[in-house]
Amino acid sequence: MTISTGNLTLNSVSEIRRTKEADVFAVSCNITDMEGETYDAVSFVRPDDPFGLNPVLRQWMTDNPDFPVGDYIPPTPEEIRAGMPPLTARQLRLGLINNGFTLAQVGAVIEAMPDGPDKETARIEWEFATNFNRMHPLIASVGSALGLTDIQIDTMWTAAVNL
Repeated sequence: MTISTGNLTLNSVSEIRRTKEADVFAVSCNITDMEGETYDAVSFVRPDDPFGLNPVLRQWMTDNPDFPVGDYIPPTPEEIRAGMPPLTARQLRLGLINNGFTLAQVGAVIEAMPDGPDKETARIEWEFATNFNRMHPLIASVGSALGLTDIQIDTMWTAAVNL
């Protein structure tokens, strides 16, 4: 089965899942793009969206009403964290200060680490990184040493995005 629309070709559908939005589905499919590259993709199919593969996928779903549609599975906390936007060094530091922590406290946590490559790497990350990702190990280790839970770090991180 192949169905084309514009520059994209739908080769197959492997899974359909509900999302938390009504009448919006995550469709796992195999497609061929305008450059002839074939790959697996997830397309979010929305009602009345006339762009890309959406009309083809909607029609495919109509033509295949017995294809199983899986329930919505909320993301895990780890998946949510992995999707958080990176913070600049400025945002991270202001976020810490806004929550009652000093930069000296972070420095002390790093200095308290055992001597060796991990400590040196942490120093370099803290002093020279221009961006920080929520899932970077330094965030968890410093946060834990400051007495923060993952949920508290998530809350601080989300607030710091807007600084």
